[in-house]
Amino acid sequence: MNTKVSKEEFPRLVRQHAAAVINLTARLLPDRREAEEVAQDAFVKAFLQLGSFRGDSSFLTWVQRIAYHEALDHLRRRQPHLIELSELQAVPEVEDFSTGREERILLLEEAVGQLPADDQLLLHLFYYEERPLREIAYVMESEPNTLSQRLHRIRKRLMAMIKLKEDEQK
Repeated sequence: MNTKVSKEEFPRLVRQHAAAVINLTARLLPDRREAEEVAQDAFVKAFLQLGSFRGDSSFLTWVQRIAYHEALDHLRRRQPHLIELSELQAVPEVEDFSTGREERILLLEEAVGQLPADDQLLLHLFYYEERPLREIAYVMESEPNTLSQRLHRIRKRLMAMIKLKEDEQK
């Protein structure tokens, strides 16, 4: 791996990886504008720390690690956001599907939405982006085996949540 990234290369790398970094921060921060701001902060921090990039991972993984921590810091600093009841919109009714498969997918999506942001991010990186556990471990500062066990627990929790919802609907 290339261990050095020059300041001249940095703008090209930002353009190349901005979407992936924003997608990561958006998994932790539901407000898209906040996610973009945190991603921008992560790139600024990466630029200022460019000399510390050793090439142990890809540039994208390194920047995503910075963005992950920036998003967590942002969540810690954030004040609770109160909304008016009038701001809430009615949730459209879900059709009753005959196969049950679509209904189960909706239940899964609902259950995933109830997980902590960190668990949602892990699922997204592993299943949707198909990132290897060693890369995810680097971003989330964990061990691959720990993440593997965590994925197993998350899957079990999701299955229990889905079963409970299915039982409630009967």
